[in-house]
Amino acid sequence: MTYTLAAPVNEAMASASDTLIIAMIVAYAAALFLFAIEAAYGRRTSLKAGRLMPVAVGGREGGDTGADDAGIEVNVRSTEGEAKAPRSMMGRIALGVTVLGFALSVAQIVSRGLAAGRWPWGNMFEFIVALCLIAVGGLLFASFRYQARFLGAFVLVPVLVLLGIGVRWLYVDPGPLIPALHSYWVPIHVTALIIAGGAFMVSGVTGITYLVSHRAEARRALGEKVAGIAGRLPSPELLDRISHRFILFAFPLWTFGIIAGAIWADEAWGRFWGWDPKEVWSFISWVVYAAYLHARATGGWRGPKATWINVLGFATVMFNFFAVNYVFSGLHSYA
Repeated sequence: MTYTLAAPVNEAMASASDTLIIAMIVAYAAALFLFAIEAAYGRRTSLKAGRLMPVAVGGREGGDTGADDAGIEVNVRSTEGEAKAPRSMMGRIALGVTVLGFALSVAQIVSRGLAAGRWPWGNMFEFIVALCLIAVGGLLFASFRYQARFLGAFVLVPVLVLLGIGVRWLYVDPGPLIPALHSYWVPIHVTALIIAGGAFMVSGVTGITYLVSHRAEARRALGEKVAGIAGRLPSPELLDRISHRFILFAFPLWTFGIIAGAIWADEAWGRFWGWDPKEVWSFISWVVYAAYLHARATGGWRGPKATWINVLGFATVMFNFFAVNYVFSGLHSYA
């Protein structure tokens, strides 16, 4: 296989992408600050009935069992109270600033790709930026569809940490890809894993928040007073369902990403599977999330038990991306 000479770097686009990532980080930091203010001082109010939220306690939709005119029984949960979350004007402003940061991130990725003349996630720095873009996109989706902007105070923390690591230690100038990445299967494989990884990040952070909220509810049940942000978190049932929805979206993409990676490996090295550390850890993550979904589907493990599996899966994904991948893949540098 032969390769053509790489196109020269577009310096104007490279400079624009560098400026945009700083502006993006500033926007996300400002949004996190505003989300934190809402979480700490916002009034804990009931969310409007809608997707993932019960209509009312004891309402028509809330009966344990019911029957229509044909005598068909239906089972609907009624044990949950109204979903509540801290709300204030600061949260609305924070959501607007997050949208601005998301737009800056899209512009940064596009300008980076134009600068290098290729698809813009060919190294660890670019991978992190794309992963954070998907995580913030998931946050915005949950905010608008499920009224879950309260997650901004939690999701933006790992986003800013990862972006800081990327800019401080993993940044490289735009340039051509290393020879091993010259395959049309690579953008397919990496894109699937980036989207799945961003969704897993939102799910994992939501799962951790769920554990805190569940603990707070247990303390309330014992008559204890729960102060601080822990006492203002939404109901654990709502957090659990949001986390579960993101895993349902991400798991098939993760599966497809592993399959696409195997096809690429066969094309590049003549074998589908070679027990490479990246392959092994990707499979471990797949097994953990499969166990989570199985536990949820069978009804044997729910609540905190299933959530701990989710958190473990999130940890394996992050370890694979930022420890195994960095050490063994060579994606932190160009050829």
